[in-house]
Amino acid sequence: MTLTAKLDELGMPAWIALMVMAFIVFWPLGLAVLAYLIWSGRMGCWKNSRHGGWKAEMSRMRDGGFWGAQRTSGNRAFDEYRTETLRRLEGEQREFHDFLARLRMAKDKVEFDQFMAERRSKPEPESRAQP
Repeated sequence: MTLTAKLDELGMPAWIALMVMAFIVFWPLGLAVLAYLIWSGRMGCWKNSRHGGWKAEMSRMRDGGFWGAQRTSGNRAFDEYRTETLRRLEGEQREFHDFLARLRMAKDKVEFDQFMAERRSKPEPESRAQP
């Protein structure tokens, strides 16, 4: 029985232990074991198909699953309610950001006006006396 067959029989933890030990003994050997695991298809993420679960996951996210826009719930009334609510919330968010920008501008103007008033009220320094 070859080493790879024995490690395959023991499972992925055996491969990981071998890789860690190889990194400890001589780091290029650890890289070689890692490369072998990737290109031989022994890594779990490429086990099921050519591209594994990553391709399916990226497709699901692109089509509107996790982060993208929702397709439909199957209930038109709910979909319309959700769309209108999201539109309303986006409008409120935009208004709030505009309000914050105006608030910051007003605060900056007050601070600048205060600085200019202090500068004007400050007596000018006397010029140096001529010897």
